[in-house]
Amino acid sequence: MTISLIVAASENNAIGKNNQLLWNLPNDLKFFKNTTWGFPVIMGRKSFESVKKPLPGRTNIVVTTNKDWKYETVIRVSNLEEGIQKAAETNRKPAFIIGGGEIYKQSMDIADVIYLTRVHAQLEGDTFFPVIDQSKWQLTSNQHFEADEKHVYSFSFQIWKKIL
Repeated sequence: MTISLIVAASENNAIGKNNQLLWNLPNDLKFFKNTTWGFPVIMGRKSFESVKKPLPGRTNIVVTTNKDWKYETVIRVSNLEEGIQKAAETNRKPAFIIGGGEIYKQSMDIADVIYLTRVHAQLEGDTFFPVIDQSKWQLTSNQHFEADEKHVYSFSFQIWKKIL
């Protein structure tokens, strides 16, 4: 099973504050939708609560230790390993890990690819993406976009692949 992380993070790796994104970048949302459509997505409970409903066109897998938590059409799992197993059972590859901070931390060593939207700003947050260890990851694609009337910050779509 190929494991991909997909995330938008500021220059200081902030990804959120008070369970909300720190920006509205329409092209990043389109990229996220187009990249993850049709594939399983694995997220923590807080990330699921921030999006408020299952993401359409994808198998939604939520990691939570609360055994009573349930949401129609969502697969609840107790840990990341169980989530990856459920994703593998869908026979759809890759599985995308979509947050939050703790789930990203747990998945860095097992991931194969990171799709990173680097938001070119230093922003205050309370949730962060782990630092990418460049001795373990290679930047294979970097497409830059300037700020414009729809995007308050400039940003880059980056693809990092694990060095084998």
